[in-house]
Amino acid sequence: MELFTPDFGLVFWMFVAFAILFFVLAKWGWPAIMKMIEGRADLIDKGVEYAQNAKEQLDHAREEANKYIEEARKQQAEMLRDADKMKTQIIEEARVAASKEAQKVMDAAKVSIEQERKEAELRFRDEVSSFALDIATKVVRNQMSDEKAQTKLVNSLLDELENKN
Repeated sequence: MELFTPDFGLVFWMFVAFAILFFVLAKWGWPAIMKMIEGRADLIDKGVEYAQNAKEQLDHAREEANKYIEEARKQQAEMLRDADKMKTQIIEEARVAASKEAQKVMDAAKVSIEQERKEAELRFRDEVSSFALDIATKVVRNQMSDEKAQTKLVNSLLDELENKN
């Protein structure tokens, strides 16, 4: 049973070795371990803080992006409204210009028609007067073949002249 129950000397030297090991670890090992643990804790804290800052920046960037998107949508809607107004204005201006041009064409056509009508009336009067003179000449020749009719015509014309004066 000696293996299961150690002697006093063995226990003493184990205790001394443990105390030396404990002293060395307490003096140099434990502070180094604690320093590394604190460094690791600081690194983790910095990582968490960095992650929180990154999350805040991402949230802020999202808010700004949403604000810019909303502003762009407003500008797009305003541009579309302006384009629609311009389209309506251009159409209205074209309609007014077309109606003015149509009115000018119609006025020119009316003037042209009136001029042609007057020219046609003048030609018609000339032709009618020409026919009337031809007819009158033929009638007068037939009636003037006789001397008594000639005298009667001259006397009636002289009477008309006297009455006018």
